[in-house]
Amino acid sequence: MQQRNLGNRTVSAIGLGAMPMSIEGRPDEDRSIATVHAALEAGVTLIDTADAYHLHAGEVGHNEELVARALRSWGGDASQVLVATKGGHLRPGDGSWTKDGRPEHLKQAAKASAKRLGVEAIGLYQFHRPDPEVPYAESVGALRDLLDEGVIQLAGISNADVAQIDEADEVLGGRLVSVQNQFSPAFRSSLGELEHCARRGIAFLPWSPLGGIANAAELGSRHGAFQRVADAHGVSVQQVALAWELALAPVVIPIPGASRPQSTTDSARAAELELGADEVAELSRA
Repeated sequence: MQQRNLGNRTVSAIGLGAMPMSIEGRPDEDRSIATVHAALEAGVTLIDTADAYHLHAGEVGHNEELVARALRSWGGDASQVLVATKGGHLRPGDGSWTKDGRPEHLKQAAKASAKRLGVEAIGLYQFHRPDPEVPYAESVGALRDLLDEGVIQLAGISNADVAQIDEADEVLGGRLVSVQNQFSPAFRSSLGELEHCARRGIAFLPWSPLGGIANAAELGSRHGAFQRVADAHGVSVQQVALAWELALAPVVIPIPGASRPQSTTDSARAAELELGADEVAELSRA
């Protein structure tokens, strides 16, 4: 598996987004555990989760606990796996998403996440989404304090624009290591943030990097150039989409969601797919 830098850590170029295993349409636990294990066997060493990845109101942290169980039950060495979680987003249980960026909430949430993950310090903690009711610097200031207290090892942000990236890094004293924004062949409005992160050497983690499209046929039909390149290489169109994102900048680390072992194994293979410069250019225009 190709490796990339995330702060002072080295992780797999393709991560695993664990959210689909805990929200609407989630599989049974055995299949979810098998999916995490398949990712680990494929060389994935970055798993993304969040306390808000759950379905019902009374199961906050469902996904974090699931990831922790999967890591404990895996037969390999999980010590090098970086688990990234997030706080500041909430699910009251009615299908909606709400926000709470108050520093006191984020500090409490981080400590609760660490307990659920079974770690003394969270590997990467990310402010999930800006709260318009709370000044951004105050929310990020909670991550600064968590870093200083040793509750978290690395700090990141999610769903941020360029100005917020710079503000967060200033508040953190130059310690911002990652930005997690939506980016895919179908959703490219975060390209400016991706390029900004590349200039600053900050890891950029595309969430929903396949555009939330569940099958290759739909991705290929929507974006014909990706299907043509996939056919030329004899690989899945999902692998082409992820390889294209990797080719955009060395700071890019996609975290495709999965709830089936086959899906995460296929995604992991994208790290070994080398696209030509002309192919990257064609896909960037598509």
